[in-house]
Amino acid sequence: MLWLVLVLFLSVAIAILRGGRLSSLGDIHLRLWWLLPLSFAMQFAARFVPEQRSGLGVGLVLVSYVPLVLLVLFNRDRPGLWLAGLGVLMNFTVILINGGMPVLAEAAEVASGFALGEPVIAESYKHVVLDRDSLLPFFADVIPIRIASYGQVLSLGDISLAVGLGRFIESELRRPIRWFKRGARAEAGSAARL
Repeated sequence: MLWLVLVLFLSVAIAILRGGRLSSLGDIHLRLWWLLPLSFAMQFAARFVPEQRSGLGVGLVLVSYVPLVLLVLFNRDRPGLWLAGLGVLMNFTVILINGGMPVLAEAAEVASGFALGEPVIAESYKHVVLDRDSLLPFFADVIPIRIASYGQVLSLGDISLAVGLGRFIESELRRPIRWFKRGARAEAGSAARL
C-alpha cells in the first residue's frame, strides 16, 4: 500500500500549495468513522488465515469491504468519497465472482522486477492468476507499478479508490477555518439580559 500513502502525501502537498492547512486534518468529521479501522482490522486478520482455509480468508476479505461501503454511503456528500466507494465496489465485485483478485502474470513479473517465468503471487488465497476463465478482467490487477524497490500490481478499482481519497483529503485541507469547534455552545451576551 506504499502507492496509496504516496497518493495521500501528494494530495496533502497539493492542498497546501493551493492554500490548505495541515491543521484542518483535526476538523475532518466522518459519520461512522470507526468502520474504517474495523475494515482494516478484518483485512489484517485475513493475512493470518492458513492456506488450507482459503475460503475463510477470501470470505473475510469480502466481509471487510462491507464497512467501507457503509462508510461511503453515510458520507456520500463529501467530495471524492463517491469515487473511492466506486473503487471499493469494483474490487469487491471482481473478488466475489472470481474467488480472489485476478492478477495479470506479466504485470506481476514487471512489478516484482524478476525475469519472465512463473509469477509469484503473494497471498495466494486472495489473489488468483488472471486467465481466460476470469470474469470482469478489466477490473483485475493489471497495472504494474514500481516505487524504488517496491512493486505492486493495481486494478482500476485501486486507482479509483486512490483518486477519490486524494480528492477528499485535498478538499478537507482547503476548507475554510472553523472558528468554533463542532458542538460548542455560546452563552448569551449582556444585551440578552435587558
